[in-house]
Amino acid sequence: MRVGFGDPHGLLRTKVLSAKAFRSSLVNGLDMSPGPLIFDSGHALPNDIFTAGAGLDLQELTGAGDFIIVPDPLTLRVSNVDGVRTAVVLSDEYTRAGTPHPLSSRGVLKRLLARASHKGLHPVIGLELEWYLLRLVDPLDRGGVGGFGVQGGAPKVETVNGGYQFNSDTLMADVLPFLSPLGQHLERDLRLPLRTMEHESGPGQIEFTFDPLDALEAADGILLARSALKQACLRKGHLASFMSVPGFPGADPSGWHLHQSLADPAGANLFVSDSAQVLSDLGMAYVTGLIEHGAETAALAIPTVNGYRRLDPVNSLSPERLVWSHENRGAMVRVLGGPHDSSSHVENRIGEPAANPYLYIAAQIAAGLAGVDRGRATAPTFHPHDATAPPLPTDLGQALSALRDSALVSELLGDSLRKNFLALKASEWERYTKWAAGAPDREASGVSQWENDEYLMVY
Repeated sequence: MRVGFGDPHGLLRTKVLSAKAFRSSLVNGLDMSPGPLIFDSGHALPNDIFTAGAGLDLQELTGAGDFIIVPDPLTLRVSNVDGVRTAVVLSDEYTRAGTPHPLSSRGVLKRLLARASHKGLHPVIGLELEWYLLRLVDPLDRGGVGGFGVQGGAPKVETVNGGYQFNSDTLMADVLPFLSPLGQHLERDLRLPLRTMEHESGPGQIEFTFDPLDALEAADGILLARSALKQACLRKGHLASFMSVPGFPGADPSGWHLHQSLADPAGANLFVSDSAQVLSDLGMAYVTGLIEHGAETAALAIPTVNGYRRLDPVNSLSPERLVWSHENRGAMVRVLGGPHDSSSHVENRIGEPAANPYLYIAAQIAAGLAGVDRGRATAPTFHPHDATAPPLPTDLGQALSALRDSALVSELLGDSLRKNFLALKASEWERYTKWAAGAPDREASGVSQWENDEYLMVY
């Protein structure tokens, strides 16, 4: 039994338990080291764990004391891969006193959904995730040896095709014998409602889409799917990477487009307009919330140094401005549907595939609900790259500054998680900028070696 939780970076951290130990964990929980909660993406430790509260006002963290995870049986999935039968179970995090852990990403989303439910609002999420299928030059290569704050070198990879034949049946048919078992694994074993598999523009760039889900199911699903795809590809001498822009020539940026709507308790879509406007008043207010809080929530949708490469204006289908438009893929928020269309919803195109699913989805819903509470509507922008429109942050440093000043994010995350997230990401940004200052010839095809080492294998 693989029992674990999603860390602040959106990576699945597990222990392997015997069946006997698993039964015990359902009653008593399971001790976990706090390391995965307080290491940055390169395993640097930005907080002094030997000061009172470890700098996060959490007395239990002083000296790196354990916390408790309790498996959620509804997330249990069983699979039989290469003759090894295992199960994976996601968990909720608690303090040793038995209270919900302040650093739990899953807890953030669950609390937000409870508040929305009290208002009779139920977020519905559609997942559209792009990623890269790459071939390992050496099938046993897992990258170089790292250290605390020093990520191991990226494994050597090569592309599976030349790309740039969008939705090519030939390219897709060529990789389908590899992808088909992966899709079956997601559907059969992980019970994820896979909808489509598509070949995107880049060399070996793949997109998986899923049927609409409850928000918590969607976040759990992404956590499980990314981990499962990486494991399955490694066993076959390949690498699944959710790094937004891998560091090889010709890599087209990958995004995680998040489709969103609100339903009432009976399941009716509350974004459907019964007038001439494209969405209901509630839906238009939700869009306004996404726009007004787009900059301050950007770090939760794009939490890596590399993810901001995608926002370069040269990538015309990636957002760079805080705008919305009807059926326009260049806008940050794309509104789909129309009057009396039961499928009406919005798609925010801001996210990168490596984002923490709980924090990304929670931030989107919180921003949208803030707009609903205010009840305002903002006008669409007909050119998505209008230079007069407010810009999105252009790098992780700017995004962290916007998050640091956000009352909405402070309320969403709580003080301890907000401090921890800022510390982890500030450490990541500082390590990159220090490296960049000492490497004047650092750029190769627009992506630095530091980024490739930091993200290609881990994410």
